[in-house]
Amino acid sequence: MAAATSTFKPMDHVHGDPLEIPELACGAMAGSKPYVAAPGQQEALGFPGELVENWQEKAINRLGELVDNSRALRVFLDSCVKCGACTDKCHYFLGTGDPKNMPVARQDLLRKVYRRYFTWSGKYVPWLVGAQDLTKDVLDDWYSHFHQCSQCRRCSVYCPYGIDTAEISMAARDIMDTVGLGQKYSNEIIGKVFNIGNNLGLPAKALKATLAGLEEDVEEETGVPVRFPLDEKGADILLVTPSADFFASPHMEGLIGYAKVMHEAGVSWTFSSYASEAANFGMFVGSQENMQKVAQRIHKAAEELGVKRLVFGECGHAWRVAYSFLDTLAGPFDFLDQNYPIPQHICEFTNDLIDQGKLRFDKSRNDAIRLTFHDSCNVARASRMGDKPGGQFEIPRAILRATCNHFYDMAADTIHEHTLCCGGGGGLLTDELMDVRLKGAQPRMRALQQVAEDHGVTHMAAICAICKAQFSKVLPQYGFDMESIVSVHQMVSNAIILTGSIQEQDYEAARLSVLQEV
Repeated sequence: MAAATSTFKPMDHVHGDPLEIPELACGAMAGSKPYVAAPGQQEALGFPGELVENWQEKAINRLGELVDNSRALRVFLDSCVKCGACTDKCHYFLGTGDPKNMPVARQDLLRKVYRRYFTWSGKYVPWLVGAQDLTKDVLDDWYSHFHQCSQCRRCSVYCPYGIDTAEISMAARDIMDTVGLGQKYSNEIIGKVFNIGNNLGLPAKALKATLAGLEEDVEEETGVPVRFPLDEKGADILLVTPSADFFASPHMEGLIGYAKVMHEAGVSWTFSSYASEAANFGMFVGSQENMQKVAQRIHKAAEELGVKRLVFGECGHAWRVAYSFLDTLAGPFDFLDQNYPIPQHICEFTNDLIDQGKLRFDKSRNDAIRLTFHDSCNVARASRMGDKPGGQFEIPRAILRATCNHFYDMAADTIHEHTLCCGGGGGLLTDELMDVRLKGAQPRMRALQQVAEDHGVTHMAAICAICKAQFSKVLPQYGFDMESIVSVHQMVSNAIILTGSIQEQDYEAARLSVLQEV
């Protein structure tokens, strides 16, 4: 299946209101489809290798199972009154103008079929209630438009009934996998986790070499032997982080920040080569069975290593799965120390140390950066941090304000629970979907452009691996530098003063000079 071509020029669209309603462009994104999973990629996850002969019957049966097992899904499919509150809340609709990217229209792709086979009115007067038979054309429409949803849940914030399009998209993808029409990108990644332990397919030997190289780099930079331990039994903390943190910028710079914080806190900690992945793409494809298998690897690693605490690195949907579902999927975690959050986000860990005065920062080391913060969707709308409502918004910002002198938020209606998606989440971070990714990023790029013009912002921080990878690709297309996206713990790494480090000597010398002048 070939990727769709486009004449879209991002630079022509970077200026303007991020939430401007576009002109309708019916059918504009009909040709956008991800590559279909190969038979082996399907079968590795327990799905048919290709579209089964009785796919229609099997799809209808699976839909019936899903609504029987999820009261929420049934309510979401039954309760829409077409009020229109969600129509302009999807970044893909704002960027493409395709009316099928209105949340209500995307929901209706599944809702019409549900009504046809599972409601009295749909069975006997389908024309009256907009019910529709499940045909191959409808299935193809599902495959296109349910892969133009990043499951960001922004529309649900504005829906008066709380209808969650993400849950409907997950259900549709589950059904498509069940009949043998799965997406290559997500299914291939889940298979890598089962076979190797992480999304990248990075084997333990390579992971060990990577961490050893980072130890050398950090010691050369700081003069301090900061460790990046792997598979160390008896460590207090297991740090589970997205595998992107082991591989590329700006993820790896964030990883270095984690290690420096752990070192300065004086805690014993370790990575696991068996569970070297925080991300869980089982959620993206709507498969509870596969989501559970990925999560159980973390439980097994924590138990076998004998750790007392479980900390997650910077990954948006990984934190949603960990915060909302981990105990259900892979619990109980009664062998961990119950005096600490189970699980805990690395931002919570670092912020607690800041509040206790256990970390020192030289904020001037980040003075070349004028910073804003992108609230990642799964953190913002599907989780919390800390012990207060809104902690998922305030804690990352508190860390950034502690580590830099120049921080500015984007417009209020584009952050916090209203945040705009990066455009690459939900299993869409694949090259054949670059057109929809670029268009979906347009609202966030406009909000970034506004804060850049108003405050001279040069960089944007995020705590999601997918956001960072997506922005690294789309920022240059909108006229920003690729390196304008940074990790929150990259800012920590830049500014932290490690005890006994070269930076501490410089910091103390500068402080003494200031005192002498006074």
